[in-house]
Amino acid sequence: MTSFRLVLCALSAFVVGFPLFAGEYNEVLSIGDAAPAWSDLPGTDGKPHSLAELKDKDVVVLVFTCASCPTATDYEDRIQALAKGYAAKNVAVVAVCVNRVEEDKLPALTKRAKEKQFAFQYLYDESQQIAKQYGALFTPEFFVLNKDRKIAYMGAMDDSTDPAGVKTRYVENAITAALKGEKAAVAETIARGCRVRFARKRRPAENQ
Repeated sequence: MTSFRLVLCALSAFVVGFPLFAGEYNEVLSIGDAAPAWSDLPGTDGKPHSLAELKDKDVVVLVFTCASCPTATDYEDRIQALAKGYAAKNVAVVAVCVNRVEEDKLPALTKRAKEKQFAFQYLYDESQQIAKQYGALFTPEFFVLNKDRKIAYMGAMDDSTDPAGVKTRYVENAITAALKGEKAAVAETIARGCRVRFARKRRPAENQ
């Protein structure tokens, strides 16, 4: 083994257990990529929405979530607090659900949004295309988009599903960095929660 390879092995061993480089956990996007735009997605407010309508916002936080996952619903209050806390800083929070089970379809989401008086847009994409474009696999899974609508952060909201155990607020730190025009210290983590319920494509039955 050459000395160069030995150095690489040593470096690899050193970084084990530390946050990995951007793109490590997302198979579709990397940090710095242009954020895929959504358009005409129906919202729980009865109106269609798009990323373009948020052009004046300094930061956009997109979260893939749902009502059928206990982890996702546990995070709703934190998402609500995030939306309210950063509204004055010209930050928009947008939630999107792509699951097709009844409790995650638009009528059920609309009822839930009204009951909980969400302070953020809650959209529904029956095609599931937007989740595929972002490489989202979990609910909840967060993406922070900077002023240029580049991916500044993606992954978990924080480091603990238990609110009392949170020590690092990844999304909030990424927002703060993006507002300053800086890069987040931790730009990518592994999201926690339920898997997005992507529709399965069934193979045609073979002729007997």
